[in-house]
Amino acid sequence: MFVHSNLKFLRGKMGLTQAELAEQVNLNRSTVNNYENRLADPPLDIVVRFADYFGIALDSMLRIDLSSLTSGRLKSVMDGTDAFVKGRNLRVVATTVGDDNIDNIELVEAKAQAGYLSGFADPEYIEQLPIFRLPFLNPGRKYRTFQIVGDSMLPIPPGSWITAEYLDDWTTIKNGTAAVVLTLDDGLTFKIVENMIEQMGMLRLSSLNPIYKPYAVRVTNVREIWQFSLFISPFLPSGNIEHDQLLFALRDLQTEVKELKRRLPQ
Repeated sequence: MFVHSNLKFLRGKMGLTQAELAEQVNLNRSTVNNYENRLADPPLDIVVRFADYFGIALDSMLRIDLSSLTSGRLKSVMDGTDAFVKGRNLRVVATTVGDDNIDNIELVEAKAQAGYLSGFADPEYIEQLPIFRLPFLNPGRKYRTFQIVGDSMLPIPPGSWITAEYLDDWTTIKNGTAAVVLTLDDGLTFKIVENMIEQMGMLRLSSLNPIYKPYAVRVTNVREIWQFSLFISPFLPSGNIEHDQLLFALRDLQTEVKELKRRLPQ
């Protein structure tokens, strides 16, 4: 573990004395000194307190020698991006398992999505969800099924069931991947993902329906990503998407004409 050396390194990085750090985390200066000089091992709740204060992932505080990192890598670790997006922030997906020790597929209905944001990491909440199996999916991977609402992903009909595979390392997402994304602001959303993590620490989310404009979310605002595997629907995909595209193009043209008129001399 690197917690002792990391504590000293981070304190120095922030220009704090041992007494100042001790005051911030409600400890004695001598206690901080003992931790930094390996005279004592901090219990886990104290390590969590230090990690929260420095704004760093607990896993990074314990396992990574922060003093050995480049400035760029250190920045990504200190803002939580590196550890979180690679699934090393002690992030474990809650799941249910059958008698054969194989993961079930939990089903998240539209009416249950409001509670999913607060319950996704709670095993008791996940145990209350309906479960089923699809024999043609890889039993060694984790899947979940979500019911989508709205028309942003037409021609996939509203009310369809999206079965998706849990993604642990978000840096591996390929541009154009369809995925169910759980964010703190929007809850569950089904979108096409553009991976901008390395450049900007963000994901760009787009809809299949061109009426809806793309938008970006910071990965620190994301809690789960499930990569699209298949969808099930009692309805055939709509053939009206071409009409929607024309409507969207017409709206853009109207906006451009208004802007041109505004710029013309009166």
